[in-house]
Amino acid sequence: MSIALFGGAFDPPHNGHVELLAAAKAGFDIKRATVVVAAAPGHKEVATPAADRLALAKLAFPGDDVILDDHARTVDLLRAHPEWRDPLFLIGADEFAGFLSWKEPAEVLRRARLGVATRPGFGFESLAPVLGALGKADRITFFEIEPLPIASRELRVLLEAGDDVSAHIPASVAAEIDRRGLYGRHQGYTR
Repeated sequence: MSIALFGGAFDPPHNGHVELLAAAKAGFDIKRATVVVAAAPGHKEVATPAADRLALAKLAFPGDDVILDDHARTVDLLRAHPEWRDPLFLIGADEFAGFLSWKEPAEVLRRARLGVATRPGFGFESLAPVLGALGKADRITFFEIEPLPIASRELRVLLEAGDDVSAHIPASVAAEIDRRGLYGRHQGYTR
């Protein structure tokens, strides 16, 4: 295996994201990891400009390639990069649960394999129907990660309320959020 792709809005990136990539690196033969920050995801709204989310992702994933993706859909990103030969596209179980609603899911699986990380609330029994509908079990691998039950949308609420989120995001990300005044934070606000 040569390349792993880990895409998302990263609004903001948190320890669950970091753990997912670390677990994938430990469990797969990954030579290079590329974190793909979706500029304008087609499936969700973002609260923060792409340039800020890109900067935060670079801090959360030091040593990895971090790029901005202008494609709203994964299949379009994969089509734009034929040099990525059969990459492992990393997603959480929550994203896999909705995979059939992605644009051209069969084409995504033709162009990339999926590495699906476990996530609290998404047991295999809830994912089995998606796996069965795809009929390409050989292109999908499930792997375990340490359960960190936090989502970016919850973090945004906590940040805007001024709550301490140091247990949920890397310190460098928290400092940059404060420095940039993101999510209702102000410089020097970190507790």
